[in-house]
Amino acid sequence: MTKRHVSLPPEAEEGLEAFLREVDRRLASDEDTCDVVEDVLVDLHGDRAAYERWRAGEDISPAERVRLQGYDPCNATLESEYYAEKDEAAFEDSKHLQWLWRQFDATPMADNVEFALRFRRMLADHLFAECGEDCRFFEGITFTYGHNIAVGDNVVVHDDVHLDDRGRLTVGDRVSISDGVHVYSHDHDVVDQTEVENYHTIIEDDVRLTYDAMVRAGVRVGENALLGARAVAQSDVPAHHVAVGIPARSVSVKPGWESVAEPVDADQPDGHADRRLPDEVPDGARVFDEFQRDLSPPE
Repeated sequence: MTKRHVSLPPEAEEGLEAFLREVDRRLASDEDTCDVVEDVLVDLHGDRAAYERWRAGEDISPAERVRLQGYDPCNATLESEYYAEKDEAAFEDSKHLQWLWRQFDATPMADNVEFALRFRRMLADHLFAECGEDCRFFEGITFTYGHNIAVGDNVVVHDDVHLDDRGRLTVGDRVSISDGVHVYSHDHDVVDQTEVENYHTIIEDDVRLTYDAMVRAGVRVGENALLGARAVAQSDVPAHHVAVGIPARSVSVKPGWESVAEPVDADQPDGHADRRLPDEVPDGARVFDEFQRDLSPPE
């Protein structure tokens, strides 16, 4: 079933376009990204009057001060900020843009589908390594950094999806990612969970990842494949195959694609290990073990 076209009333469309052009222009300029994000969030949350009172030195409550300071991404931290191996220079801008994306989702405007899809698509141009044409990003999507994600044309990512790019994540053209999907590009050692390995995870063209599915770091989901609801792809999924279960196993080839797909029972090579990325903690980084456990096994 195809979708129908929906449009905003002309006056609302005019206001939306003017807002998107202005934010896009400011983010592309030499203006400090942190300042742009703060300014946009103050207005989107309808807090301009209180913000101006605070900036003028008038008395405000401690709670108001915390709220108003929180519009500035420099006054916030994200979980990924604590990762020792992150690229500090790349993360500086992507943190601010990710803060704008997340805090936009906390506004009532995030429920206005036409407005929200176009706003996030504009942000993706600045945040992602690459973002193709006509992509649609719904509410509650999270990333590790954002700057290690490349997305092709006509991709749709639905509600509450996590796109982990602690390593590297490539999403092809016309990919559909359903609600609640988690796609990972990093993994933890079985014994010492503080030991992290980063990978390049690849979702090829025309793939569909269905509800609540999970893709392990370093997995390649082949062209036109389908990963079933709540399935866990621990290893590569062949092109044109339907894979289901935990761990996911191919159960069939999509009807009509048998002539170009490997048989279900074929021995499928898994390139997971080949997609591991080199990673190093930058010199001078202050690191710590948050668990402080003795990992020595019994004799």
